[in-house]
Amino acid sequence: MHATRNVESVRAWPAMAGGIAVLGMLCVPLWAKAAPPSLRTPAPVIYLADNLDEQDRLGWCIDTVGRGFGERLHAHSCKPRGGDVQFAHDAEARRIVSATFAGKCAALTGPATAGVSLGLVDCSKDSPGQDFDYDGGALAFRPGGDRMLCLTVGAASRSAGPFMSRDLSLAPCASTDPRYRQWRVKGGRT
Repeated sequence: MHATRNVESVRAWPAMAGGIAVLGMLCVPLWAKAAPPSLRTPAPVIYLADNLDEQDRLGWCIDTVGRGFGERLHAHSCKPRGGDVQFAHDAEARRIVSATFAGKCAALTGPATAGVSLGLVDCSKDSPGQDFDYDGGALAFRPGGDRMLCLTVGAASRSAGPFMSRDLSLAPCASTDPRYRQWRVKGGRT
């Protein structure tokens, strides 16, 4: 009787394995698979390649904290009408430039180390904290030619009125999930 049961178990294994595989796919969180946003923000804009958990599929853009001009930057739902989420990369000047606030550039708030955040300051060609190189192959922004650090969004999102926001800072490229550090550039001079 045991031999018969074992033969039946062996014969049933392919069907069970298929069921286990399907169950395994169903258990994979939705965010685990990269999904691009349905970007509606007019160019120029710098946005995260993966929509992550942005509730309206607007994507994640570099943005000033608060309404309008702000001296601190974070990642925010890309706004369909643009405004303070519109940034361009000027590859020649090596700057991330605000398209909304004339003469303002993204800058590190401290030395280029993991965890340092970004601010929005007057553009200055003499400020190394404003140098950002864009690697189109890796979809990565790196500060001042540093190949080890990348511009990243935080892993946790939070409510921001009708939108969402995340932290924006530098992190080690090699140990950061690509979904949090891969950026696309639309418009501007990259």
